[in-house]
Amino acid sequence: MSDTTRRTVLGGIGAGLAVNLAGSAMARRPQDRKLGYAVVGLGYYATQQIMPKLAECRNSKLVALVSGTPEKLERYGREYGIPATHRYSYANYDRMRDNPDIDIVYVVLPNSMHAEYTIRAAQAGKHVLCEKPMAVSVAECEAMIAASKRAGRKLMIGYRSRFEPHNKLAIKLARGAEFGPTRIITAEHGFDAQPNQWRLDKAMSGGGSLMDIGIYSLNAARYLTGEEPVAVSAVEATDRSDPRFASVEDRIDFILRFPSGVLASCVSSYSSNHNGYRVTGTKGWIELEPATPYGGQQMRVRRDGKTSDITPPPQDYDQFVGQLDHLSQCIIDDRQPIVPGEEGLADLRVIEAIYRSARERRQVTL
Repeated sequence: MSDTTRRTVLGGIGAGLAVNLAGSAMARRPQDRKLGYAVVGLGYYATQQIMPKLAECRNSKLVALVSGTPEKLERYGREYGIPATHRYSYANYDRMRDNPDIDIVYVVLPNSMHAEYTIRAAQAGKHVLCEKPMAVSVAECEAMIAASKRAGRKLMIGYRSRFEPHNKLAIKLARGAEFGPTRIITAEHGFDAQPNQWRLDKAMSGGGSLMDIGIYSLNAARYLTGEEPVAVSAVEATDRSDPRFASVEDRIDFILRFPSGVLASCVSSYSSNHNGYRVTGTKGWIELEPATPYGGQQMRVRRDGKTSDITPPPQDYDQFVGQLDHLSQCIIDDRQPIVPGEEGLADLRVIEAIYRSARERRQVTL
């Protein structure tokens, strides 16, 4: 789309927005060395998404591995040149305190293990990047935050979409009221969950689709408004005859009411495929479809009766690199990450209210 068309569609905001977004790219300053990451848990996400991206980082590098599977430690240790002295099991995990090469521990484990391994990392004197959901309860989130504060270390949660250009642009447009004040948000996330995964075991996951894919709908509603919901209503629909859902929920739909009057209608599902959101204001709408996958995001906007595709200004890093380097830069500059532990805690507070609303079949006030 040409600059002229973009200015027509967005009412003259395109050029200024490009400048603003370029200025909001991660500030970087020279340093003596890249900060070292230890990746904890060598499953698909860690090995196929996170570890390859560390090689592209400016401020970060992979220096250590943690796994309960010796074969994985050997295989990935060889692949990434990690010496045996920097390969840890869960049993000797706490010995990382004696390794000065490790600055940050990235916890990529089943949800029920997040709190323990985050707290132990903080006690070992390490900063932590923890995958979402932050934990399986509000109480665990609070304990993780407290442990990091006691240790004087930073805690960040893996909300990678906050570093993805389409989502960054959507936030600027929505919060800037470029399509009029936001009135309605719809956010839908789901996939057809395959059996025999830890995600389908409540003891490990803490819940079903809401604790996995549904958190994208919830978090999007919060970051698009910049507000915290004041009330939630939820309905669950789960076929308990399906062996996948013996202990966790399949679909849970929820409505969030925000202080400004915005209503967000959200879907979380383990039996249907969708990934997108729409922000509707008084003058038009912004839509991302898909919105939050590992790549391939697309944006459309509608204003003055015209619907157009929008391409955000380019940035020289992807969402994974942006996330990894952001925490490193925050440590270097001694500033708070944009998605600290308190962000994960805020999501868990709402998640607990959603489950309560569905269980008690009533609106829950936050």
